[in-house]
Formats: sequence, structure tokens, C-alpha cells
Amino acid sequence: MIFVYRPGVGKTEPAGVEKMKVDNVFGPIDIAVSGLRSQNKQMEIVSSNIANARTTNAGKGEPYRRLEAVFKSDSDEIAGVELERITRDMGDFSRVLDPGHPEADENGYVQMPNVSIPIEMMTLTQATRAYQANAAVLRRYQQMVETTLELLR
Repeated sequence: MIFVYRPGVGKTEPAGVEKMKVDNVFGPIDIAVSGLRSQNKQMEIVSSNIANARTTNAGKGEPYRRLEAVFKSDSDEIAGVELERITRDMGDFSRVLDPGHPEADENGYVQMPNVSIPIEMMTLTQATRAYQANAAVLRRYQQMVETTLELLR
């Protein structure tokens, strides 16, 4: 037996019958799109970190600080994700012996950014896979809608 919810019809329901309520038909699309947007931003941040991995003076006389994305859920219910903020990694800078470098101290050491290329590559791989997963959800949803429309013809 199939029950179909029709708004405004059947205000009283027989005992044991539940009304099916759909708050947001586009929920899966919204969630997947928010995932695409957030992972795209993550990839931009990783790209910035990699591009500045050798920047020894990013202003104020100190090297570039690694950026990190902090995400949060859109709401308390099942929902998408959004970028809450971009923070700077306050970890220690590495020191490299390079006496000929213009930023070298009196002992010949240069402070380098706290960017680790292997960590950035792992973060990039994770963001890419999450992006692909969200794109796959959109493709599956599109196939489902197309199949439904085909069945209705």
C-alpha cells in the first residue's frame, strides 16, 4: 500500500497512518552544492599555502604563515557545510641554514614558512575526493530525476 501526501487534503488520518512531509525537495542538491563550495575553498587555501611555501617575508618581517580552513554545519539538522573562518597556523617556523639569503640572521639561518608540502598534498587529495563525491551525488540525483520524468511519460 502506498501513501501519498497531498497538502490540504485529508486533515484527519486513520490511526496508524503517517503523513509524509517533505520540507525541502532540493535538500540533497543544497547539501552537495555546499560541499562543492567548501571543498573548492579548501583547494584555494591549499594552493595559496603551496604557492607561498618559500616566501620568507610576507610582511612585518616574518615568513608566510600556513592558512587553515575551519568548517561548520549549516544547522543542527542534516544540512550542508560552510566555511566558518580561515585561520593562520601559529606553529613554529622552520629554520634553514642559508648564509647568502637576504633574510638570513647573523648566524646564517633563514626562517621559512610553516608549510609542509606533503601535508598540503594530503589535504589537497582529501578536498579533491570530497569534491568528487559531492559531484557524484549531483549526478545521481540528476539521473534519479530523469528516470522519474521518464516513468511519468
